[in-house]
Amino acid sequence: DERSPDAQYVDLLLNPERYTGYKGPSAWRVWNSIYEENCFKPRSVYRPLNPLAPSRGGSFGICHFSWTGLCLEKRVFYKLISGLHASINLHLCANYLLEETWGKPRWGPNVKEFTRRFDPAETKGEGPRRLKNLYFLYLIELRALSKVAPYFERAVVDLYTGNGHEDAESKALLLDIFRDTKSFHMHFDEKSMFAGDKKGAKSLKEEFRLHFKNISRIMDCVGCDKCRLWGKLQTQGLGTALKILFSEKEIQSLPENSPSKGFQLTRQEIVALVNAFGR
Repeated sequence: DERSPDAQYVDLLLNPERYTGYKGPSAWRVWNSIYEENCFKPRSVYRPLNPLAPSRGGSFGICHFSWTGLCLEKRVFYKLISGLHASINLHLCANYLLEETWGKPRWGPNVKEFTRRFDPAETKGEGPRRLKNLYFLYLIELRALSKVAPYFERAVVDLYTGNGHEDAESKALLLDIFRDTKSFHMHFDEKSMFAGDKKGAKSLKEEFRLHFKNISRIMDCVGCDKCRLWGKLQTQGLGTALKILFSEKEIQSLPENSPSKGFQLTRQEIVALVNAFGR
């Protein structure tokens, strides 16, 4: 809530997502809770890795299972959470603290850490699937950007920067991104989701919403401020993407020259969506 007295403004350019040293049992418990409480699971479940295992360090808890008994929507949800997890792990490997001498840290890619988290031999064959789920997450958010374009193309929509010139400049850049997304045709087709009876679809959508809300709450338990920031930001970005995909009719019927009634994005949701896609 931007109006909360406890709210803090953070410049994301000055606080990039990268390795912070946050790991071990505490980090493992967070991801274990996310998977155990929010991943729809059938009977056969592969438990997350032991955080005390010296070869792993609790870096990537995973609940791997067969898809038997899971509907399309629940499989999609798991793949999105796995993709989000892979994204966070990938970025800390790409921007790792390689050396810290006399207050001058040297950051860069850590191939050994990347291998430990994604190589098939190191992950019991799970690494490639994690990267596939990351790509799936990318397609979902790409699809959302292409679908939300009509919302921003209306003259009544600004980006709430408080500066008219910056609003116009930022909006023009955003519309350029939307045009680029439409040129890429390999989008995920969400029309196959929630296509059953209306009552069941509505109930499942509500489950999705509550699971994402719970994941955001679990992220509050992360003991590292920067990790918590980027975790919550990307979770909200994904939630915003799904909000867009499930609101296509409302977006298409928005009035051109009056405020939105059926569909609205807050400034925070816009920032989260764009930055999550950037990740």
